[in-house]
Amino acid sequence: MLPYEAPLYFCGIPFTARQVGSKLRWLLGAGEIRAVLKGVYVDVRVPDSPELRASAFTLLVPPDAIACGRTAAWIHGIETTALGPSEQVNLQWTRDSDDTVEVAGVRVTSPVSTTVELAMQLPRPFALSAVDAMLRAGKADRWAVRAASTAYEGRPGIFQARQILYYADRRAESPGESWLRLRLLDAGFGRLNLQTRVRGPEREYRIDLAYPEPLEDGRRLGLEYDSDKWHSRPREEARDERRRNELAALGWHIISVRRTDLWGRYPALELAVGSYLSQQPRLPRRW
Repeated sequence: MLPYEAPLYFCGIPFTARQVGSKLRWLLGAGEIRAVLKGVYVDVRVPDSPELRASAFTLLVPPDAIACGRTAAWIHGIETTALGPSEQVNLQWTRDSDDTVEVAGVRVTSPVSTTVELAMQLPRPFALSAVDAMLRAGKADRWAVRAASTAYEGRPGIFQARQILYYADRRAESPGESWLRLRLLDAGFGRLNLQTRVRGPEREYRIDLAYPEPLEDGRRLGLEYDSDKWHSRPREEARDERRRNELAALGWHIISVRRTDLWGRYPALELAVGSYLSQQPRLPRRW
């Protein structure tokens, strides 16, 4: 990679593949540029921002295009993990929208309209994680989104949207927590508490999802989504195990859930939670 003092490629402005031609593969291989959207790149030293995303969008669409759906959410600052399984957002735009805002001079559907669209259009797990992310980022208010959804009555996806907007919660701190919550709701286990605080003798703990009512053994049940990014190294796994033991001493059963536990077909998670709650889970899963 070039020394940091070297000039930014294209002055740090996003550019398309045809602007660098055959040099593109070399620049990517050397780690000097990165993709912003499919076919649009920028110098790796340029920080991500809504302005950068909006500029990249303009390189791929007509001048009168309005960003909508996943692309609008992405420009508003939502990470792609919450929007779908791909690391790159799908390009979505329209010429027909009355509820728009400007981001760096680019017309984008408003956060409220975008949130309703996400709840209607995305597969259920990603619909919930996307809506949770919009609420958590302060881009939209839950009640404003619910009110706006009434204008979409009769459109495809509105039944799903009503359910997703009922489940949505700005306290979810990651897409994984949203997906986990949806699986438990789909299994018929009822609403959970989010970010439950537990006071210990030396520190305070926070549990991602919890059923606060005592179980038959007098303990309570908590679930935590442990992402591969922050919970896969030996030191991190040892820290997590120590934390679970400390919470056990405070009267909690803690179920640690990884990404592979969420997306497999076998209902091991539902069966485990059901055994603690003394409930039969509702199966098969809806996703």
